[in-house]
Amino acid sequence: MRNAESHDLTQGGILKKLIVFFLPVAAGTIVQQLYNTVDALIVSKYVGTAALAAVGGSTTQIINLLIGFFVALTSGASVVVAHFYGEKNDEGVGRASGTAIVLCTIIGLCVTAIGELCAPVFLGWMDTPAETVAQATEYLRIVFSAVVFVLIYNMGAGILRASGDSQRPFYYLLACCICNIVMDYVLVKICGMGVAGAAIATAASQIISCVLVILRLTHAEEAYRIKKVNLRLTRSILRRMLKIGIPSGLQQTMFGFSNAVIQTGVNSLGTTVVAAWSLTGKIDGIYWAIISAAGVSVMNFVGQNYGAGRMDRVRECVKLSIKVFSAVTIVLSAILLAIGRPAILLFTDDQALMEKTWEIMLYFVPYYFTWTFIEVISGTLKGAGDAIVPVIILGLGICGFRILWVLVVFGLIYHSLIILGLSYVTSWVITDIALIIRYVQWSKKHREKTV
Repeated sequence: MRNAESHDLTQGGILKKLIVFFLPVAAGTIVQQLYNTVDALIVSKYVGTAALAAVGGSTTQIINLLIGFFVALTSGASVVVAHFYGEKNDEGVGRASGTAIVLCTIIGLCVTAIGELCAPVFLGWMDTPAETVAQATEYLRIVFSAVVFVLIYNMGAGILRASGDSQRPFYYLLACCICNIVMDYVLVKICGMGVAGAAIATAASQIISCVLVILRLTHAEEAYRIKKVNLRLTRSILRRMLKIGIPSGLQQTMFGFSNAVIQTGVNSLGTTVVAAWSLTGKIDGIYWAIISAAGVSVMNFVGQNYGAGRMDRVRECVKLSIKVFSAVTIVLSAILLAIGRPAILLFTDDQALMEKTWEIMLYFVPYYFTWTFIEVISGTLKGAGDAIVPVIILGLGICGFRILWVLVVFGLIYHSLIILGLSYVTSWVITDIALIIRYVQWSKKHREKTV
């Protein structure tokens, strides 16, 4: 059932539709980044540098590696829902939504069990500094206890966005952020619970966002409403979801694995570098939040239009997205370089940590424009259901290249921080070239689909 609240991305001005859809997604990712940053700010100020390294070093990479696979897998469900929506197949939207929620529940419970049992083992594999292991283990176990809620929220938000509604997921994340900030301050500063307090605040806020999205999905009048009859794994739909979702999950896992290898190199440079690496991610995280929102927006826009057979709108979306999001990247990079040093002061007054954080920012920020093409083109191909070839490109260009770089260049030739930074920039450029070639080939092949 469709009503006035539905958002059909297959009709109307492309630029306006894209921007209107993108803005709430970007606001939501910024809010999400904000409460991650608040964790770092409060932990750094009230617990110390070792605690900051504990919540933002190896723990971040482990969370991204294990949870990230399954969060990325949810994108397969989003694309399938978007295709059904573009086809005006309301029954398909409902069955896909139910299948997605059941899948996430099963996976979430399994990941929680793995995380609780293996957290110390994962930290050991990454050669985590000894002084941070106990706190990092405690943090990981608390965060893993809420994985099922994280996955269900991401799946629910993906269903809403696939149906053209990018506003409600933002409202839910805003509520989540406010809860996290308040609980962070109370548990860490007032109650003195340290790293455990920050983890509890994060887990509780994720549970709240999950409850809000489930309430929407179960009480909506739209086609995506979760009904008891649809709460089952429909095989044909599950296969379509996994065909897109598994490559996306593997891509995220490869990113996580390569970053874990990088983190191992960072760990070998000492606690100050570990803390600085983590702090850099909190400061420039606003860029990654916004540009990832661009990829999500492109994926959903393309998903609906591909399902409707509107390849003309798909190609125009790609052209406009590259222009718009390249401009956004340049502006954000300039702002980060302008406010970088003052921003570091918000987190720490440790002079060595400040200088090392600024050094790392200079290795990355000026070159972010090269990532824009990766986000837009991979989002386009994923939205159209072309998942395998882009994953191979990203796997070799980003992950394989970085791992080889760390093992050979960093490990055997020149053991320094700048070498780790160069591995990122070089991999972005290589992957840009390969993805552009793939998109041109794919676009030519699908010309006949235009209606």
